[in-house]
Amino acid sequence: MNNHPTKLLTGTSSDSLKDRTIVLAVTGSIAAVRTVELARELIRCGASVRAVMSEAAQGIIHTDALHYATGQPVITRITGAVEHVEYCGEDGAADLLLVAPCTANTIGKMAFGIDDTPPTTFATTALGCSVPVMVVPAMHGSMYNHPGVMENLGKLKQMGVHILDPVLAEKTAKIVSNEDIVLEVERLLGGGSMEGRKVIITSGGTRERIDPIRILTNRSSGRTGVALALEAYRRGADVTLVQSIPSELPGTGIKVVVAESAEDMSRCVLEEIGSVYDLLISSAALSDYTIEPRDSKIKSGQDEITLTLRPTGKLLQTVWEQYPDLDIIGFKAEANVGKYELLKSARKLMDRYSLAMVVANDVGVSGMGTEDNTVYLLESSGIVTGPVAGNKQVIAGSILDRYLEVSG
Repeated sequence: MNNHPTKLLTGTSSDSLKDRTIVLAVTGSIAAVRTVELARELIRCGASVRAVMSEAAQGIIHTDALHYATGQPVITRITGAVEHVEYCGEDGAADLLLVAPCTANTIGKMAFGIDDTPPTTFATTALGCSVPVMVVPAMHGSMYNHPGVMENLGKLKQMGVHILDPVLAEKTAKIVSNEDIVLEVERLLGGGSMEGRKVIITSGGTRERIDPIRILTNRSSGRTGVALALEAYRRGADVTLVQSIPSELPGTGIKVVVAESAEDMSRCVLEEIGSVYDLLISSAALSDYTIEPRDSKIKSGQDEITLTLRPTGKLLQTVWEQYPDLDIIGFKAEANVGKYELLKSARKLMDRYSLAMVVANDVGVSGMGTEDNTVYLLESSGIVTGPVAGNKQVIAGSILDRYLEVSG
């Protein structure tokens, strides 16, 4: 394993699964072809992956493919080494048994403690000593809808098995995306530092309509807000993301609300907060000005056009006035200023709205619309962390680390 090429991939995306050992149990669904890349994605997050295959799975994908993907020999039968106990028994090496894809046949066997294949033997062992188990079903739609399969899935849930519901399309119960699976694994093994907390996050640049075609907007990509939503979800939080541009996020547990304009976003946030949140992270670049939109398209070819702009309401002020006990993390962007002026501006924002933290950055240098960023984290106590530099997942992790440190 030390010289295997897989070692070069370990932790290249993140360290969210660092020092975690995952047994990937593959059963006889055509979706088994997805497991090579799934194993690699888990490894890119820092995990060590050991594959276990049923005989049916070996008819779909060769063991050499998963040996290469994981860097370790594939378990295809239980030997005198009692591999199921080594990994999923008492004091076993595995942090998680991930059965993906999982057929109707394997679901039924797991529900009744039948272990006549390597994956089911691992499952019986894991369930017998509280090793976390995650099942990712994949089968034809008529099989998935069978009352017995539904009942067996219910039994597994009662046993504490985590079920990732399939995507129902083309008369098939399709395996969810690898991105979804990895995110749910990260959440399950992430330690739950934000479990029980409700977090609402605003994201991206708002869009103010000028006419049916044109808008006023800014260069904000929304990547920071998405990264914060995913990171909070990994840590066990109940997450709502309010953003101006619809997007599909991995993890069906993240609620996405679309709000195009600054007014729409403020309204949606206030409506959501009414259902009791613990934290607002206001990372969206809300427009400071808006315009009365015209019903018809402004004709092109004119020498000059005059647009009359009016200020938009301030979301932070409204939330602070209505929910003074809510923790709020604000963002302050300046352009081409020194560190002193940037932090001075961030302090003014913090003091004005009694914020728990302000994330400050100079967008004249980097940050808006980019993959990476460099920020300073200003806490209400006056402590400044930074500069914190890296991709936006790194930035999101640093923000939540500091918030949890302060809030307890």
